[in-house]
Amino acid sequence: MKSNLLGRLLTHTFLILVGLACLLPLLFSLKIALEPTRFAFQAPTWDWHDPSLEHFIEVIQRQDLLLPNWFVNSLFLSSTIVILQLSIVTTAAYGFARLTFPGRNFLFMLLLFTMMVPGQVTMIPVYTMIRDLKLLDNYLGLILPAMANVFGLFMIRQFFLGIPRDFEEAAMIDGAGRWRTLFVVMLPQVRAGLVALGILTFLGSWNDLFWPLIVMNKLEMRTLPVGLTVLNGSYGAERALVMAGAFFSIVPALILYGIFQKRIIQGSMLSGLGGR
Repeated sequence: MKSNLLGRLLTHTFLILVGLACLLPLLFSLKIALEPTRFAFQAPTWDWHDPSLEHFIEVIQRQDLLLPNWFVNSLFLSSTIVILQLSIVTTAAYGFARLTFPGRNFLFMLLLFTMMVPGQVTMIPVYTMIRDLKLLDNYLGLILPAMANVFGLFMIRQFFLGIPRDFEEAAMIDGAGRWRTLFVVMLPQVRAGLVALGILTFLGSWNDLFWPLIVMNKLEMRTLPVGLTVLNGSYGAERALVMAGAFFSIVPALILYGIFQKRIIQGSMLSGLGGR
């Protein structure tokens, strides 16, 4: 009993220390953003000097930064990609889990093999296709390549495989077709996986820098991570202003993960429990 209590105490102490170590850079960045500029280049201390929101207000009001536009662009693109990806991945995963057709296993293994190909290998062919379709400086150039996700397909398929066929057969006996069975019976059973995949997809799209940097050239159409490179390049000497802009990119992701972290962990843990 005492050994178990001591073990839990040591575990929680270790986790708290690791959490604090991860939070320290974030807290120090917030300190720089809230303090007057003259304190930004001083040696790191935890003495707060006249904290205010002036840098956050300034970075929003700067006409050459367009931070509100970049924020809205990132929110729109990330939400759209999540909706489209979940729609495509869910129907494809249901097909691979429940339907029988020639070459099903071979095709699924072929899709899994594509996960081993680095993204840098396919970047030039994808860029060439986007250019030929005249989708540069177009939101579709960011949305179309992200509509399908093999990892998401594998993850949701495993959830479907973990559902007893009795549910599906009972629905079909009552007269439900494939589509009604999918939406009414099956999807509620895989809600944890869908939420986890949706959050991970949103965060991945929200933080994506390289592909939007290649596709988008117009200043007003850039996403927030790409826009922050402009802020860092143009106002790199104003460290407090840069930190204030960075927080607009960090805080929404932290809030989203804080709300749905249990769903993310649950979905990640259960995704491999289904049979083959």
